[in-house]
Amino acid sequence: MGKKSDGKVLAQNKKASHDYFIEDTYEAGMVLTGTEIKSLRNGRANIGDAFATIRNGEVHIHNMHISPFEQGNRSNPLDPTRTRKLLLHKVQINKLLGLSKQEGYSIVPLKIYIRNGYAKLLIGLGKGKKQYDKRDTAAKRDAQRDIQRALREKQKVAR
Repeated sequence: MGKKSDGKVLAQNKKASHDYFIEDTYEAGMVLTGTEIKSLRNGRANIGDAFATIRNGEVHIHNMHISPFEQGNRSNPLDPTRTRKLLLHKVQINKLLGLSKQEGYSIVPLKIYIRNGYAKLLIGLGKGKKQYDKRDTAAKRDAQRDIQRALREKQKVAR
């Protein structure tokens, strides 16, 4: 049998790139129940308000909402936003701990996807943007869009 290919993105935090400068990313496994992974595969997850913390040498994610599975049994968790444990190597946890202690840094979930049959969470070390940084980023994006539009128009005229 061949290697399983990477699956589609199940949930994405679009606000993260708007609110943070993402400096480093890590791929973490998640500790889930059977019905949670079924619901996750159906795309019933939201990580818009989620954040990660490090306690007792373990990384936990808070406020990640996974809707209960409709055909689930009594193993369905009662709280869809319960705290879930993330699986990382000890070296990665220590590096994240040291960097996240600095002023303005936080651990932000970026996206959930399936890799080789396992649910993975991409977390990033983000430094919060100020309001003027957000405006500057938007202005650069708009300028780049205008440049691309002008180049396309010029190519149409040249033909």
